[in-house]
Amino acid sequence: MKYELIKNGVVVNIINWDGEAELNLDGELVLADDSAWIGGTYNGSFVARPVEPEPEPTPEQAQKAADKASANAKLKSLGLTDAEIEAITQ
Repeated sequence: MKYELIKNGVVVNIINWDGEAELNLDGELVLADDSAWIGGTYNGSFVARPVEPEPEPTPEQAQKAADKASANAKLKSLGLTDAEIEAITQ
């Protein structure tokens, strides 16, 4: 089973333990759940990892996205369907 090693209210390690083998640990061992992560907080229950924001696109990525949108708009103005545009741009 998966356990978290807690020290001063912070998850410092994740281990697999059979519940029987002898362990010498510096901290509290708590059965893990899906919200546990190394560096996370534990105060009687695990505090879920915050959602990380999407990274800002680089100028090159932003220009490529703008060029793609412009090209798709021009192809649509010629009467092509979304399926036809996808077929020729993939």
